Amino acid sequence: MSLVETQIKTLDKQDYTMRNQIITEYLPYVNRIVNRIATHLPPSVETDDLVNVGIIGLIQAIERYDPTRDNKFMTYAVFRIKGAVLSELRSRDFLGRTTRKKIRNLEKAYLKLEQKLGREVEDQEVADEMNMDLDQFYQVKRMSSISFVSFEEIGYTTKAEKETFLSSLLGGDGRDALSLTTVKEIKATLAQHIEQLPEKERLVISMYYSDEMTMKEIGKVLDITESRVSQIHSQAVIRLRNKLRKEGLLEN
Repeated sequence: MSLVETQIKTLDKQDYTMRNQIITEYLPYVNRIVNRIATHLPPSVETDDLVNVGIIGLIQAIERYDPTRDNKFMTYAVFRIKGAVLSELRSRDFLGRTTRKKIRNLEKAYLKLEQKLGREVEDQEVADEMNMDLDQFYQVKRMSSISFVSFEEIGYTTKAEKETFLSSLLGGDGRDALSLTTVKEIKATLAQHIEQLPEKERLVISMYYSDEMTMKEIGKVLDITESRVSQIHSQAVIRLRNKLRKEGLLEN
């Protein structure tokens, strides 16, 4: 058990000094998570606001973390921080109905062309299919990767359902067999399809989600621009979402 986990185990809920010390120690992780998400956001979204939301997620992690369960505090905190930020973005509905429709149409266009042509499709081909120029196409493509998979797409709509699913995902006690089955199916299917991605997409997904690298850092490793990394990431996410939808793990 790490020092922080030991501190949290013995933390008095009224001991704000220790809690603030833990918050200060983990604040760089909040900033890093927000900056990674902000890469895909329009300039109109204030990063400082999202940092504040991320801190609230961190505080919730400190208050709710159970050291007796089989997951590290870092894992739990990162998930809570990300969840708080993405929930805030969804509540603001900054995408708007029109953009959400374009994102869904984008995914359908990729699926349609790949089935028709029997190969990976070029950006220009998809843009033409959607009657967009490339600038418009790339804007929608960037927005499509903001949230990999939403609760609603896997059938969880109420707050209670989401909390149960989160508990299962973070190493819960296993009482909700349906949630655990869904988690296992999604994880197994994703792992399988990630292995089948083109090499560069597989590398970007691995470095971004497993190694927690930023788009800029990945660009330096692969010797490509940050913008190109973002495009590759979006392409991989669209491809994986389509795979999950075809497997029946996402709602159509």
